[in-house]
Amino acid sequence: IVLVEAEETDEAVRVLPAALASGEPQFAVRDGEVFVPRLVKATGTAPIADLPGLADGTVLVTGASGSLGALVARHLVSEHKVRRLLLASRRGADAPGVAELEAELTASGAEVTWAACDVADREAVSGMLDGLGEQSLSAVVHTAGVLGDGIVASLTPERMREVFRPKVDAVLNLHECTREMGLAAFVVFSSVAGMVGSAGQASYAAANSFLDAFSAHRRREGLPAISLAWGVWEQSGAMTDGLVEADRARMARSGVLPLPPEEGLRLFDAALASDEAVLVPVRIDTGALRAGEAPPVLRALVPAVAARRTAQAAAAPSASSLAERLEGMPEAEREKTVLDLVRAEVAAVLGHASDRTVRPEHAFQDLGFDSLTAVELRNRLNKVTGLRLPATLVFDHPTPALLARHVFMETAGAAEPALVDSLLADLDRVEQELVTKLAASEARDRILSKLQGLLAIAGEFGKASAQEGPGMGGSDLESATDDEVFDLLGKEFGIS
Repeated sequence: IVLVEAEETDEAVRVLPAALASGEPQFAVRDGEVFVPRLVKATGTAPIADLPGLADGTVLVTGASGSLGALVARHLVSEHKVRRLLLASRRGADAPGVAELEAELTASGAEVTWAACDVADREAVSGMLDGLGEQSLSAVVHTAGVLGDGIVASLTPERMREVFRPKVDAVLNLHECTREMGLAAFVVFSSVAGMVGSAGQASYAAANSFLDAFSAHRRREGLPAISLAWGVWEQSGAMTDGLVEADRARMARSGVLPLPPEEGLRLFDAALASDEAVLVPVRIDTGALRAGEAPPVLRALVPAVAARRTAQAAAAPSASSLAERLEGMPEAEREKTVLDLVRAEVAAVLGHASDRTVRPEHAFQDLGFDSLTAVELRNRLNKVTGLRLPATLVFDHPTPALLARHVFMETAGAAEPALVDSLLADLDRVEQELVTKLAASEARDRILSKLQGLLAIAGEFGKASAQEGPGMGGSDLESATDDEVFDLLGKEFGIS
């Protein structure tokens, strides 16, 4: 993505070649300079006691029956001495676990009111706030949200609406209904997915990006606001219970680690005392960043990463270099080398410590692959082999052994164009002889029989790639983008 200001077009043309050569996925050109998005560490914040008015009135917590909402409610009472809480969720007092939460908060000295309210409904929000009567509202903490995984090509208006309602619609309603109340704080829970991108979370990332931008908008209007773009929490809940080992391993490779609850609440306190409109409370593994696995937006947290990635790109392996490694080995040893490479990449994608856990004959689906991990494996194999493998790789070759055989054959084919040209020339010669000299003879029948045998062998090798998925032919699969095949892979692996 490139952003160029209109009046700077001439200067942009001059600097664009160097910017494009940098490998950055997005950048902006302003006043002849190239800017790239980077997260940096926040500066120190004032003590939480410097935030006046928080405990003077009622604090509204949305999504309060969820794990994070309940965690924040407890923290507001125990650490911030809030004595009146309005806890809102879709089911209100009928949600599981709320009786125990209310008893705990009441025992700590808080007055608790539950509201069954869909905060995406403007009239419902207005009615809920009118129910406060003479009580003043001092703060809003909006923790509500839902996940709706799906890449761009699979999104529909209905799926977008499901994710946007508790984020976009709800925050607009809360803003409009409270803007004249003189709040001490207006806190919305966003996600780091909107900052760094997250495979399969197109609508979720977009909804959270809106929260970040809207927080800045409120600040410009002179209203309190902060959007917290959280990383993943260790706290069990609706948004984390669905994560499998491969999901957590993928996040860890990107440098984002789960936040322990006590650490998350400490960052919540620091954010309340900050003057920033958007902060990213996230636990970063700098080791993963140094390994070059992190998204570009995180590279500034480890300055040496950019230089290392440049060096790695210059030394990136190619199909020919892989073939050179295999050259001179007996064929059985060459195939084993490629199988070991495939097993190592499969283990890395799944987050396994050793490739010994990857059985060559086990199906990828049984190993725990889904559409996201399938595409990630394709990308990793492209990088280490220099090949251009299709995104449907594990669909066409459903076990590590079959996949390794395919990679081996592709490597050999890419490394031996002279052999391919020679074989095609031989076939041209056979065609010419059949037409001109052997039109009707016993020799012609023997040659045809041999060619039919070769076609049968070739058909066995190409059978998987010749199969057509729903609405997508074999040739289409070869050229399909990641987004275009996520849905196909998802259906194959039995996920939405």
